[in-house]
Amino acid sequence: MADLAARTLEFVDIASESRDEAALAAHVLDILQTGGVAVRDAGDTCVLAGALSKGEKPLVLLAGHLDTVPAQDNRPGRREGGAVHGLGASDMKGALAVMTELALAGIGGDVDLGFLYFGREELPVAESALSPLLERERGLLDADLVLMMEPTSNSVQAGCLGNINATWTFRGVSGHSARPWLADNALEHAAHGVLRLAAVPDTEYDYDGLRFHETVSVTRLAGGIAQNVIPDRAVAHVNYRYPPGLAARDAERRLHTLCGTQGELVIDSNAPSAPVAATHPLVQRLRDAGDLAVEPKQAWTPVAEFAARGLAAVNFGPGDPKYAHRRDELVEEAALARCYEVLERFACG
Repeated sequence: MADLAARTLEFVDIASESRDEAALAAHVLDILQTGGVAVRDAGDTCVLAGALSKGEKPLVLLAGHLDTVPAQDNRPGRREGGAVHGLGASDMKGALAVMTELALAGIGGDVDLGFLYFGREELPVAESALSPLLERERGLLDADLVLMMEPTSNSVQAGCLGNINATWTFRGVSGHSARPWLADNALEHAAHGVLRLAAVPDTEYDYDGLRFHETVSVTRLAGGIAQNVIPDRAVAHVNYRYPPGLAARDAERRLHTLCGTQGELVIDSNAPSAPVAATHPLVQRLRDAGDLAVEPKQAWTPVAEFAARGLAAVNFGPGDPKYAHRRDELVEEAALARCYEVLERFACG
């Protein structure tokens, strides 16, 4: 087997924060071209390789995003203690390494594998390079299954949560802090709003036998202009994660209900949820190849972008979700090897 850890470290050390993926895309393209793989630049930091149209065999796409969140003094990376450490190791340069080595090895049997690399996944979905790629490359829509290689600790994680980001503005009347009774403190209104959302109970929803958690959180709060001024405006950022089965418009209405009549709520973005595809025959084949557990994906992932275009998609990758986006991000070398071996058995039957 190829040195997956070395390839992962190689990718970690190439900066590819969102909107800066061009160097890594070019590097992946060069590796695959040099290795004799059928590959092409699909534009807009996207690379396509392997089988990309439906033939006689089932077509399965392995998909991975090239971008990472901003660095936290964790690049360059290193190999230590049986793991690769560094920016993007878990999310998801370890998975990119597995994809690349599978493509180079020409793995295949009674399933055809295609490889899809794309950028800007860590940004709001409106900026993702994936949806425009699927519009340009209509042949990809004939795939039988997509494995989105997000960090799942080598479990199959089906479905995904919807993700709403909203701005919640509270207004009052400014005044001198020595005479607060002559003012109306917007921060106090914001505090009531924050506490209202904090009191929303954690709710579980069952979807095709998997349990998803609905969550709503205030993730930012800002207000005030000086130490002696009662502020007339405070702004909160609200993040709402909603389960499969709840339509995007219904999710927006529910968030308005949760926030109540205080303040002005404006929806900034809404990335829809994705249905669970755990009973798909090819997903069952993947599970059998590695005796894999099936879990709900308690996050948003691009499986939703694939599902919106009628493609069955699940999440499966070597990274551990608990290390994603952390300063001490890492991926275990043993997890990289297991992911490769499972996908090899899956493809070869």
